[in-house]
Amino acid sequence: MTEHLWDLTANHLARKVADKEVSSLEVVEAHLDRIEEVNGWLNAVTRVLAEEAKVAAKDADKAVAAGNELGPLHGVPCTIKENIDVAGTPTTQGLPIFADLISPTDAPLVERLRGAGAIPIARTNLPELGLRISTDNPLHGLTRNPWHPERTAGGSSGGEGSAIASGMSPLGLGNDIGGSVRNPAFCCGVAAIKPTHGRLPAFSVFEHDQNPALSSQIMLTDGPMARSVSDLRTAMEVLNGRDSRDPRSVDVALHGSDAKRRVAVVKSVPGAECHPSVIEGVERAESSLADAGWEIVNSGSPEINLCSEIWAHLLGADVSLLMDAARPILSEEMAETLDSDITEQFPSGMMNPNVIHTERSRLAREWSLFFADTPVVVMPTWPQEPFEHGADLRQDSRHELLEILRFITPANVLGIPSVAVPVGVFDGLPQGVQCVADRWRDDLALNAAADIEKSVGRFTPIDPVTS
Repeated sequence: MTEHLWDLTANHLARKVADKEVSSLEVVEAHLDRIEEVNGWLNAVTRVLAEEAKVAAKDADKAVAAGNELGPLHGVPCTIKENIDVAGTPTTQGLPIFADLISPTDAPLVERLRGAGAIPIARTNLPELGLRISTDNPLHGLTRNPWHPERTAGGSSGGEGSAIASGMSPLGLGNDIGGSVRNPAFCCGVAAIKPTHGRLPAFSVFEHDQNPALSSQIMLTDGPMARSVSDLRTAMEVLNGRDSRDPRSVDVALHGSDAKRRVAVVKSVPGAECHPSVIEGVERAESSLADAGWEIVNSGSPEINLCSEIWAHLLGADVSLLMDAARPILSEEMAETLDSDITEQFPSGMMNPNVIHTERSRLAREWSLFFADTPVVVMPTWPQEPFEHGADLRQDSRHELLEILRFITPANVLGIPSVAVPVGVFDGLPQGVQCVADRWRDDLALNAAADIEKSVGRFTPIDPVTS
């Protein structure tokens, strides 16, 4: 079988460039060719940075030839979601009104990727303001899932998930307030990490993004996506640490002290009936960890459903307050959905803010105490298979949003790390799980995910299924 450069992981590509087995220009051109080949169908990439990327690749090759010290991602292409600033390109948020909102500078994480030698080659799609778990918008249109043309690629970082899964990029940046890197990782069969809140800095040059609402301040974080857990770890080593532009960001070592190799496996919670493929996927992950020497504990994590409820009230309160300003710039369908699903079900003031934050603090303590004895939890990402396009906007099914995110939202509301990793394929669609750990123990979540991946292998890139 012929090996294509777009088949390879970011770490593998970096080694080949550093060892002069291949030039960065060849790597970049291979990925640009792949974008040309498959993006017309998938619509994951919204803007190709071909000329800038080729110039950067030639500079990368000169550095290799000169024997310069190379960064861990030297000469490797990457993609960036269109709500993260990349100098010279628009930060559109998926909105027509922001189509020409050109950023003069890079976001902190883009700066760090470039500093490690990575080369941005394209921007990727997202839903309007990143507020859906599927990817479609009136500016760029629908992003398709490479595995199935009628199923969602997930959201809100669905463009990244689809691009990485189909070989257009080995590594990308998204963000996550309600699974927005983990949802598309699950739907598209790739890996992603929602880091501990505060570990990675975020900043936009645009004033409307500089002072986020309270729910974003305490639950939103950027995070990397890739095809391998090893690539996620490399990316985290590059991206980790404080930036003065983000007062929430901190300097904490990525690797902590040794911990028990004990993992709790969660297969269900009340109110979220799991599809057989989901249960099979969790059991495959459980078997993989057992074979790798982990002690398996079949006990539920603390109050997953209450975590989900607190998440919804935190987000709902802010959406309710922001809708007057946001409604004129959103599509009518999107505004109607937010009104009915968020502002009506979880209006501002429905739950006393003191109760919300007291319960959040109590839940964080309960989970920390749980992690002290059982350092990792493995559980489903979604309880069901990826849904059909637009189902999250249809009145007859959009009420199921909270059920879909039942396993996703604890990591956001508690600020803890979660790694999404694929575990197999069931009836033509990828299966995946989450590995969750305590605050600042992103390394433990990555360790468990790496052991699962070592057992089951990787499942992407794939050629897109078109029928």
